[in-house]
Amino acid sequence: MKELLVASGNKGKLREFGELLRGVVDTILSPADFPDLPDVVEDGATFEENAIKKALSAARCTGRPVLADDSGLCVDYLGGRPGVYSARFAGEGATDADNNALLLRELAGVPAEKRGAAFHCVIALCLPDGTCRTFDGALAGVILETPRGEGGFGYDPLFMVPEYGQTFSELPMEIKNAISHRGRAMQMLKEALTQSR
Repeated sequence: MKELLVASGNKGKLREFGELLRGVVDTILSPADFPDLPDVVEDGATFEENAIKKALSAARCTGRPVLADDSGLCVDYLGGRPGVYSARFAGEGATDADNNALLLRELAGVPAEKRGAAFHCVIALCLPDGTCRTFDGALAGVILETPRGEGGFGYDPLFMVPEYGQTFSELPMEIKNAISHRGRAMQMLKEALTQSR
């Protein structure tokens, strides 16, 4: 594919998508390339609804293929919360630190065996004609009591991957990309894009 717009203002996410799509997409565009892109209210009840809404809106506005994702953390003990509200768990405009602090408060005193969680990601690829395909990925882990690591973003410092004994913030980018919820969804997208070349 020659050009693909990734509809995300998150620099960490844009960097991850750029790494994952190298060799499959010639040019990755971002919302910064389209200052008139309308803001999309993520009011869907599911990751899939939000991803499609973002990608479709941008595809119709720019006339280009658009990739958008919605992803988040679903914590077993919290009945799947924060889920679609992961980025604004602590309220609109919340920082990663705010969201992590609230998560730790809500899990205070909860034993390790009940701190299971999973990152979920749905990627939507939409074309200007309204055609959309979605790709799902998930990764199970455990929420720690204190953050570890300097890399990553969001809940990465608290999300420990049992097979590696490290948090998402501690894992090298190439391993994180290979095993992550987004990496798994992206792998399915890459296969679909490669087949359609």
